This record gives sequence, structure tokens and C-alpha cells, in this order.
Amino acid sequence: MSKYPALQRVTAVYDPTHEGNPFLAAMPEMLSHDAFMKAIRSLPPLPAGLGAMPSEERRQHLPMLSSLFVPMDYTYVLYDQLYRAISSTYSTRTMIEEIQRTNALFRGDPFSSYATQPATGSILGVPGVGKTSSIRRSLSLLPQVVEHEKYQGAPFFCKQILYLIVECPSDCSVKTLGLNIAVAIDKAIGSNYAQQLTSLRSAAASAIATQVKILCLTHHVGLILIDEIQNAVATAQKNKQIKPLIKFLVELTNDTCTSAFFVGTPIAEELFISQEHLKRRTRGMRLLPFKPDGAYRAFLQAIWPYQLTQDAAPLTEQFANKLYDASGGIPAYIIKIFQEAQAQALLQGERCVSVKTMQRAIERLAIKVPRTFSGGTHISDFEFPPSEAPAPPDEGSPSPVKRLYANKRGRKPVQRDDVDLTLASQFATPATPLEDWLRERGLLEDWPC
Repeated sequence: MSKYPALQRVTAVYDPTHEGNPFLAAMPEMLSHDAFMKAIRSLPPLPAGLGAMPSEERRQHLPMLSSLFVPMDYTYVLYDQLYRAISSTYSTRTMIEEIQRTNALFRGDPFSSYATQPATGSILGVPGVGKTSSIRRSLSLLPQVVEHEKYQGAPFFCKQILYLIVECPSDCSVKTLGLNIAVAIDKAIGSNYAQQLTSLRSAAASAIATQVKILCLTHHVGLILIDEIQNAVATAQKNKQIKPLIKFLVELTNDTCTSAFFVGTPIAEELFISQEHLKRRTRGMRLLPFKPDGAYRAFLQAIWPYQLTQDAAPLTEQFANKLYDASGGIPAYIIKIFQEAQAQALLQGERCVSVKTMQRAIERLAIKVPRTFSGGTHISDFEFPPSEAPAPPDEGSPSPVKRLYANKRGRKPVQRDDVDLTLASQFATPATPLEDWLRERGLLEDWPC
């Protein structure tokens, strides 16, 4: 039985194994792999009375395909990483030290501590691969706010925020990011800190940054997720304003011992590797699309029953290859093409989806997938438990990964003559040097010196 009900706010229940640390003792339990997969899966039932529905009504139900979520092993790895990041926040500071940090921020004095640093990192992935939806669904399994009233028989009133999700401001402004964090806190606990910070917009960015740090300590924030971090790259290249923002985030994690993760597309890697002090703090998962393998087929088998046409088309090799080559193995594109193909079939009065209607849908959507991707791990390659230890991440620039296709690309091989020079490199061996091979076939003529 779960420690907490499936609510956004819960009353603290303490684990006696963490006596003396109420915030760590109030953490929800970590779910097992099977329990997590069952809880996070979203496979809604098909509409009732589908067989008697006209085409117009069937098309109205097509948006339900966007709510499909098929969890994979990489999703559990993300959940495990984020859960441990939250736990590390509450493991790195004691109650007394937290009060000392808050007082030091109010006075504007530096605070020195020997506590280990909180977890920091990044989760980057190809757009549409499912990183943001996986993160939000994983965190939704945890209560966002734990309300404390009494601990060890004594009154103990406070609200513990396990996580915050904020979007990186496109202008890389410290004030805007500080306001975004305050808004996220307000949504979590029903406060009005954002309104108070708005009145300080004319104040220096450092003053707002200090207020945000105090809020993170006051409400014991465990993890801050900065989403769409690639927004900072374009601004950094344009007006070089990224350094104040990054400096603020680094100070925030150091001064409050709050874990922080950056989420975005591989473009952000350019920023991370360009700043020496960011390399260590931004290591993490780099997600690439499906390979045309068993994991991809399992994903198709999970979504294929969601056909709202009159007849259900069987999942054939031709369908699977066509869908993969058009989508590049990106889950969001797979769902989009599958949805639009059904819309085209219903509009044309066809009883089921065909390869022709799928091609028509691909042309309508004008999907163009890159030929290469930044370095990383394909979501097909995660398995739980892992069969072998993963390779350590490269600290330098990620090497590009060639685009994969279900159908082999390029021209078909042609039959060549025995004396075709293109065969020379294939048949020449140490036993039969290239010179002898050419001479035997009359392709080499000796001239006297």
C-alpha cells in the first residue's frame, strides 16, 4: 500500500529510519519498476458504440490518440534519477544548518558548510522523443507538497515542496526566472510571492535572486527543473546574457542545497560544453529516437489497436517500415502520422488505413526529420535491469549519430563484369596482390623501362 494518496498535497507521514530529519523521513517511497510502469501508463478505452458512429463523430474522437502514453524502460531511469536528486537535497542539510543558511541570506553574509553538494544535471533529447512528458508524468506520481504539523510530539508547521518545474526565460533574465520560480511556488502552496516580487522589478537582479533563495529554503524545495533550457542558447549567441542566468542558478544550488536539472534539446549541449564550470554540473541523459527494433515494434503494437476507422488494418511490415522511415523513430511523430492517416481514411470514405493514406498523411504533415542527431543513447537501448554498465559520458563535443532507417537506403547492387575495376579492392588479397589480379585479367600492361 502506498504511503501517500494520489494527491498534489498530503500530510506528512514519517519514516522512523530517518529520525532527526523530518524532510527526508517524509519522502514518499520509491516505486518498483513494475509498479511505476503500471501507474504511469495511459491507454484509455476506445469510445463506446464505435461501430455505429458516423465518420464525423469518429474524427472527433481522434484527439484521444494524443493522450496515449506507453512507458518504456528509459522512463523509469528518469524517475529513478529525479527521485534520488530530491532525496539528495534533504540529505545534504540538517535543520540547524537550514536555519543558518536562511539567516545568512537575510544578512547578506556568506555561509560556509562542509555538506556535500546537491544533485545537478541535465536531460537533453531530440524534440518529440518524450522527455518532458516522461518527466512530468514521473513527478506526478509524487506529491508536490508535503504539509508538516507535528514531528516527534512537538508542533512543526511548514510546507515542504518536493519539486518545481519552471521554464527558462527566452530573454535569459535573472528577474524573469526568479519570478517564474515564485509563480511555481504560488501554484504549489497557494501563496502570493510572485505579486511581492513584481513590486521589486525595479530592484537589482541580485535582490530578487536573494529573495528566491530564501523562498527555496523557507519551503524546503527539493528539486528545480529548468525546462526549455535551449531558449538560453539563442539569446546567448545574440546578446551574451547567459552568464548572469547560469551564475544565478549555480549560486541557487550552492546557497540552498537545492538540486537542479536542465531539460531541453541537444542544442543546449553547445552551451554546457562551452562553460568549464558547467560540464560537471550538466552531465546526464542524452536521448535519441527509437531504433527500428523490437522496442519500436512493441510501441507500435501498444498503439495499433487505437483505430477509429470502420475496419482495423493489421500491423504489417510495410506499415511499420513506412511509419519508421517517415517519423525517424520519434514517438511524437509516430502518433501524429498514425492519427492523421486515420483522419485521411475517414475523410476519403475508406474503411481502414492503407499505406497510400499513410503516405498522404505524411505529405499533409510535411514532417522532415534530420539526417543526423547529436550523440546520445537511443530510447530502444534502455533495459531494466541493464545487461551491462553504460559507457561513461563524453566530456567533449558529442559525436553525430547517423539517421537510422527501417528500409535500407541507397541504390540496389547491380551485377558487374568480372573485369570491372570496382571489384578490384574486394578481391585483392595478400596472397593475390592487386597488381597480379589486374595482370591476370589483362587490365595491366607492362612497359619496358
